[in-house]
Amino acid sequence: MGEGRRHHRVPRCKRCGQPAVIFMRQHRLALCETHYQEWFVNYTQRTIEKYHMFRPEHRILVAVSGGKDSLALWDVLTQLGYKADGLYIGLGIDEGTRYSELSLEAIRGFMAERPGLRLNIVDMKESYGETIPELARRTRRGRGKPCSVCGLSKRHIMNEVALREGYDVLATGHNLDDEAAVLFQNTLHWQTGYLARQSPVLEATHPGLVRKVKPFCRFYEREVAAYAIVRGIEYQYDECPFSVGATTIYYKELLNRLERQSPGSKFQFYTQFLNAKKKGLITFHEPEGEVVLRPCRICGQPTTAGEICAFCRMWVRPDMDPEEAKKVVPTLKLRVETS
Repeated sequence: MGEGRRHHRVPRCKRCGQPAVIFMRQHRLALCETHYQEWFVNYTQRTIEKYHMFRPEHRILVAVSGGKDSLALWDVLTQLGYKADGLYIGLGIDEGTRYSELSLEAIRGFMAERPGLRLNIVDMKESYGETIPELARRTRRGRGKPCSVCGLSKRHIMNEVALREGYDVLATGHNLDDEAAVLFQNTLHWQTGYLARQSPVLEATHPGLVRKVKPFCRFYEREVAAYAIVRGIEYQYDECPFSVGATTIYYKELLNRLERQSPGSKFQFYTQFLNAKKKGLITFHEPEGEVVLRPCRICGQPTTAGEICAFCRMWVRPDMDPEEAKKVVPTLKLRVETS
């Protein structure tokens, strides 16, 4: 053997001794393909129980985009025996990439291999007459990018579908990388209102709001990706074409550099923040005092933006009378597909 050559020992599964597919430094745990899938599912259940997210009798609506996180979450919840249906919002994003089209194809492929699933579909063009990029251009929100309109529309639609269809909770696939980046951004700018609300569970503080949960909040993104790969989940690999240059991606890159130098930093940053809040060691308040929620006079959903919510204001002019305003805001159309 040549002098100076370094040999890296292949990690072995802690359970069975077979070659490991992943090593998780924060847990000091290496697992093979079989035992990793088992551990991942069980760890999700422990997270659900730790934060009291939902119970077996609850109906769960899973927001699915076709990406690894949301499809892996839907897969795990069905394995655990929960009553979990999907919700896909067709945003109409193309930009030469067929992004939305390929996202729905990935979801349908996922369902084809898992009989008994139910998918709720809301298509922006079909329901509201405009895709997200078209709506952003008309309303001139978001400084030339549709991200603001997209987030606003998705939150509104997810809440409306969950309430209308009688779901107890809305589950999203946000992972630890997502949560740590948001926490870093909010801490950097001392966004105390957002810091007060950041949690694995966002309670329904108004009858017009659905409870929201994040069962993957303690998984690194690479751990979710590894699960999707070993599980054989074919997902939409490409990011949204409008995500290029997003602030959260920059913060994720900064945290990744920290993680390389100090493994487990993201996990400690996020979980210790939650622990400190729970113990009352840190408290945050809304900058302007208590937030008052009022029902929008057009759609009825709670809003802090006055008489008309931000979503409905994308169609309503200030000079419209109430009856005219109600007529111009399109009505959500829901389609259902089953496997």
